[in-house]
Amino acid sequence: MSQPLSKEAVSAITAAVDTAFENEIAFLQEIVRAKSLRGEEAGVQRIVADALRSRDYDVETYPVDVAALRSHPAYSPATIDYKDTFNVSGRKTPAANGRSLILNAHVDVVPSANPASWTHPPFAAVRDGDWLFGRGAGDMKAGLAANLFAVDAIEAAGFSLQGPLEFQSVIDEEVTGNGTAAAILRGATADAVLIPEPTDEDVIYANSGVIKFQIAVQGVPAHPREPESGLSAIEAAFLVINELKALEARWNEEKTGHPGFDGLRNPASLNIGTINGGEWQSSIPFECTFEGRIGFYPGDAPQDRMASLEDMLKTLGARDPRLEKANPKLEWTGTCQAGYLLPEGSDAENTLADAHRITSGTALNRSIMACYLDAALYMNHCGIPALTYGPLTKNIHGIDECVNLPSLKRVTKTIALFTAAWCGITPK
Repeated sequence: MSQPLSKEAVSAITAAVDTAFENEIAFLQEIVRAKSLRGEEAGVQRIVADALRSRDYDVETYPVDVAALRSHPAYSPATIDYKDTFNVSGRKTPAANGRSLILNAHVDVVPSANPASWTHPPFAAVRDGDWLFGRGAGDMKAGLAANLFAVDAIEAAGFSLQGPLEFQSVIDEEVTGNGTAAAILRGATADAVLIPEPTDEDVIYANSGVIKFQIAVQGVPAHPREPESGLSAIEAAFLVINELKALEARWNEEKTGHPGFDGLRNPASLNIGTINGGEWQSSIPFECTFEGRIGFYPGDAPQDRMASLEDMLKTLGARDPRLEKANPKLEWTGTCQAGYLLPEGSDAENTLADAHRITSGTALNRSIMACYLDAALYMNHCGIPALTYGPLTKNIHGIDECVNLPSLKRVTKTIALFTAAWCGITPK
């Protein structure tokens, strides 16, 4: 069990967060301005590594080795080779025997869509009142800043951790999760993991399993003067998408057998994210390719859900004669991982709840996210309690993504108090 922190320690640590908060915001702006799309994370990772070195962490950088990772169950199919990017690990390993902790965050961000649609340029990191705008500000560079400055606050308050701490800054969470998978392959382990994704100050106790795919369908090219002699691959793609929507509906009907998920409107959540088809505006298109994802429930093996989708594609022609010539080709192109459940009442969650209560004055709420989270890899492949808990945000993956700064300050205090109570502290 965690040892309660003294009132004096709580006061000193939270005051240290207050004192350094403008510096935390400035650091967050710096890393938001370091544009870090998939495969382009090296710049921001160098900033993080330098920040850790200046704080006397033992710092290592290492690549994601697909060949070594491919046989590990935490691996998901990659479509890049990661040659120009890397993970960062910073360790503090005191001689005392407190409990160990991993503070994990990802630095990759999703594309910004049309920058002209943003109120502020997506990588300008503009502060406007209580909000900081920018792609990745909420998902999840604010969480990374909170991790860093939470540990800073413990040390600035005059304490040292008694248990080992690893600060992980990982890549490619948004597509595969292979950054965290690579950390696990290297032997990363701890008594608990905290990942400050944008959760509106809830702790996430379950997430959906997710499989991501690319499907190419074919048509029969023809001149538009005789379209009946051909088959439009673009129209065929939409027919296949309709079948995927029917699959989504069937999987959503299963939610009644999964407590918590039964209260979600769309736990399976099919999304078609890209589509590209056709060769010439005056020809019936021959090929169309689209990418997407679909979710399922904790306890379900991703391989079983993948097989169900494959079987659906094999029988398309029997259900719709228009698709007899579509010849769909499926490729798995990202996360293929199970969901997880964090049992209520763990010591890790109770410790976080105590810290949250101190900083917010309210009980810690538990909720579900119908999406992929790196916490699933630690829960499912390592058996480590993984806490997903972070600040209030708006428009993540959307236009005008932003993080609420008062919430970020509270979360930083909560992570600091949680870390101090979990690992144990001693006066310097």
